[in-house]
Amino acid sequence: MNDARRKFLQTAGLSAACAAVPRGAFAEKGGMGSKPTTGTRCPEKPKAIISGESQTDRMAKFAHRVTYEDLAPERRERLKVSILDSLACAINALGASPTAACLAQAKEFGGPSGRCTLIGGGKANVLYATLYNTALVRYIDFMDSYLAGPELCHPSDNIGAVLAACEHTGRSGKEFLTALAIAYEVQTTLTSSAPFMERGFDITTALTYSVGAAVAKALGLDETKTAAAIEICGQTGFQLLVARTTPISQWKGLSSAQLAFGCVNAAFLASRGVTGPKYVIEGSCGVAQALDQPVDIDWEQTKLDCFDHLSLKSYNSAVPTESAIFCILELRKMYPFDPADVVSIEADVVQDTYDFTGGGRFGPKTDVHTKEDADHSLPYLLAVALFDRDVQTAQLNPERIAMPDVQSLLLKVTVKPNESFTARFPAEFPSRITVRLKNGQSFSHEVSNYPGFPTRPFSWEEISAKFDKLAAGHVGAQLGRDIKHAVRSLENIQVSDLTKLLAEVN
Repeated sequence: MNDARRKFLQTAGLSAACAAVPRGAFAEKGGMGSKPTTGTRCPEKPKAIISGESQTDRMAKFAHRVTYEDLAPERRERLKVSILDSLACAINALGASPTAACLAQAKEFGGPSGRCTLIGGGKANVLYATLYNTALVRYIDFMDSYLAGPELCHPSDNIGAVLAACEHTGRSGKEFLTALAIAYEVQTTLTSSAPFMERGFDITTALTYSVGAAVAKALGLDETKTAAAIEICGQTGFQLLVARTTPISQWKGLSSAQLAFGCVNAAFLASRGVTGPKYVIEGSCGVAQALDQPVDIDWEQTKLDCFDHLSLKSYNSAVPTESAIFCILELRKMYPFDPADVVSIEADVVQDTYDFTGGGRFGPKTDVHTKEDADHSLPYLLAVALFDRDVQTAQLNPERIAMPDVQSLLLKVTVKPNESFTARFPAEFPSRITVRLKNGQSFSHEVSNYPGFPTRPFSWEEISAKFDKLAAGHVGAQLGRDIKHAVRSLENIQVSDLTKLLAEVN
């Protein structure tokens, strides 16, 4: 059992023996949510706790005590890199049909006198600005990620809500960075501490608590009202992981926006004195009982250090595929063969990559016709990477997906989980690609990470280049420089200074 997995189990209150249960042993055919059928059985449903200080009380104290000074300079810079990355994704998503639907909702229901900026122009109330801007950040699936062994989340899902709440309340850039840092830490800590995905709940589940805590911070709520905001938000969060299984719909890219919308509404209700279920996590019929295990986090010892473990994407794909895509692109550089001569591609990957995108528990991945199919299909992504020597937004256009070359080649891809690779994950992200040609030649290459992985973080120059690429066609050269400068100097400006620039995006 690797150190990350051991830490995950210990934090969540499980014994090391529980790790003997193989991934996928929660049902006879690899399903989720039921008791293991092989190996050591995990603890029974935890006893409900309905007295004393609650997890949400402690989480609220954490959020209330955090200051800007708690965010170390090097981690502040990592957060700014994620913010610029997220804005690049948001700008690129302007005009996509699902985000256009969210814009129509914001314009119809967001109120003509709204205080909050819609990226690309216009105003709405804080709720619909949250909905729309979160959808923009998330939709193209090119944003930051946090990998916690068998669990993952996308902390940038918090940005739309925190930005809207801070603009609504007239906060400074320092206050925005502080609230957003709280959101990132709460979401990633919970993701590391509870088996949401293994129990069939969506990767956005921890987002409910992080949005609640961060928006409460932006609103300046006291500890009691912050706890209430988190508690009410916690009631909105148990979406199902089925949204990311085959067949994948457009809702995959919008679910976090809907969740953030509800959580911002909940935080405002808490600000007006509405109370929430105090023991939403550890109480009777609470989160811990739904997960069949305790969730007990020492929030007093929690620090703003998740930024050391953030992963940003080099390729427009689900994060479990990044390493394998990098591997095949490196192999393609090393060996100048014609992709048309390929008879087979074999991908050895970590278990999560296989489950998410290689035909494992999330379903088959060779019937690929839409963007949502493509960015979660490792066979498609490897095939198109061989032909196009990259995987960016252009490789997810329906016209490209439908072309016979890639449709034929993706059927020649075999994806296999590799136990030794899985044991090294998430400290490393190993992948191996083997390509065989018609003439009998074969080529193989192996990598242990990819550009953007925590051990290879993007520099400001690298993220600026990604911003320029994704924002092209929407942002002129001067406006692009102004947005990048505003993000780089957030501690010296007001949030409204940044949102004014975002309103100028075409």
